[in-house]
Amino acid sequence: MSETPKANAVDNTTGQKIPLNEVVISLYEAQDKIYPRSVSGFFTKWRWVMIWLTQIFFYGMPWIQWGNRQAWLFDLEAKRFYIFKLVLYPQDLIYLTAILIISALSLFLFTAIAGRLWCGYTCPQTVYTEIFIWIERKIEGDRAARMKLDAAPMSTKKLFRKTAKQFVWIAFAFWTGFTFVGYFTPIRELASSIVNMSLGPWELFWVCFYGFA
Repeated sequence: MSETPKANAVDNTTGQKIPLNEVVISLYEAQDKIYPRSVSGFFTKWRWVMIWLTQIFFYGMPWIQWGNRQAWLFDLEAKRFYIFKLVLYPQDLIYLTAILIISALSLFLFTAIAGRLWCGYTCPQTVYTEIFIWIERKIEGDRAARMKLDAAPMSTKKLFRKTAKQFVWIAFAFWTGFTFVGYFTPIRELASSIVNMSLGPWELFWVCFYGFA
């Protein structure tokens, strides 16, 4: 809070000038860093069970083969959607629309009946927040260790831990974006393109966009 002279007022009885001070009060305060504690218990265990299930499905499904093709693939270039044995063509859009509508309504119904189950256990924001916090905890330590590390002056140890955390975060985000694009481009071809540094501009854009947005 600071006081800055702005103008003078005149006392009607004495005629003397009275200085007026403008009090400037900042409505914004620098946000302190949050250091979440490590918690355990019945519900935390179930949250991690759901995290494992959802992530195994998300990261593993594109690698499953069905015959000589990817089992789950939305091939936009060929205008074909493969879901195991089911193959949908553009003229079958009505079926895909019905599936999406049913999925959306099911999500709305589930959220209305048991919203906290979705938000607390399977929502992507919750899932990835838990994963990134877990990575931070493994590299920098528990809450007390992280607070001590941030308060300490810069050193080789601090620089190494901070750099390692950011590197793992970026690698995980890139792998997430890569997996997402693997649902629309055959993931084995996508991996080969990355290794050979021949990734197309659209694939590169969506890998980075989904991974780092």
